[in-house]
Amino acid sequence: MNAVGMPKGVYNVVHGFGPASAGEFLTKHPGVNGITFTGETRTGTAIMKAAADGVRPVSLEMGGKNAAVVFADCDFQVTIDTLTRSCFENAGQVCLGTERVYVERPIFDKVVAALKERAEAMKPGLPFDHDTKIGPLISKKHQAKVLGKTAKDEGATIVTGGGIPDMPDALKDGSWVQPTIWTGLPETATVVTEEIFGPCCHISPFDSEEEVLGKVNANRYGLATAIFTQDIARANRLAHQIEVGLCWINAWFLRDLRTPFGGSNRASAAKAVCTRSSFIPSCAT
Repeated sequence: MNAVGMPKGVYNVVHGFGPASAGEFLTKHPGVNGITFTGETRTGTAIMKAAADGVRPVSLEMGGKNAAVVFADCDFQVTIDTLTRSCFENAGQVCLGTERVYVERPIFDKVVAALKERAEAMKPGLPFDHDTKIGPLISKKHQAKVLGKTAKDEGATIVTGGGIPDMPDALKDGSWVQPTIWTGLPETATVVTEEIFGPCCHISPFDSEEEVLGKVNANRYGLATAIFTQDIARANRLAHQIEVGLCWINAWFLRDLRTPFGGSNRASAAKAVCTRSSFIPSCAT
């Protein structure tokens, strides 16, 4: 950064662990006037407590178990294109990624089949190869976590994936995970309630707005949701009842950094609702 003209000291990276280390020392230091954090909830809680001394502002993004709600009247092609990105982009290592997909029952099987086809067509490989569609996870430790047997042990139907792809010798040591789709689990299952942060999603059917609203709001991680329907009145009605910080309508990952971001603790935070209209997002809080 200094090489391109940014003065020394404007941006510094200090590596270390949290407790009794760099993280704790920085958040407690009176010379730090504001704190932003992305990570898990326990660390965020500790940071918020530290920031209370001096009443310093904080911005916390502490993970999500994001849902997508797909109605039978959706634009099917747009929906599948978007779900492929939201469930598997960056190998699922996206805080706003979709891990729970709720599909209105008349098109449930059709969505499962289409997303399965897309997942199985995603070629893993090096990022600079033009036909690569998915990369590895960040570490072997995280790969082991994502490949855990919890979903199978809890009775999930593995629609596709769930293992390590066959890679050429030069890439075999990478932390690869196949794009994975599950169905058949109850809302209390671990992989439906806890963030995975991998290329995985669980797909469930629903029969009514009330039913899906209850399922989406039952999770304690209220970061983001995407709604797919051509009934804009229904979309807006649901968007304002879903307890998340950011809600997309017929879109995913549209961002306007002037709008609030960071999730919702039981609807206590401001919300951004973003609607796809041609190629121009319209976001209102």
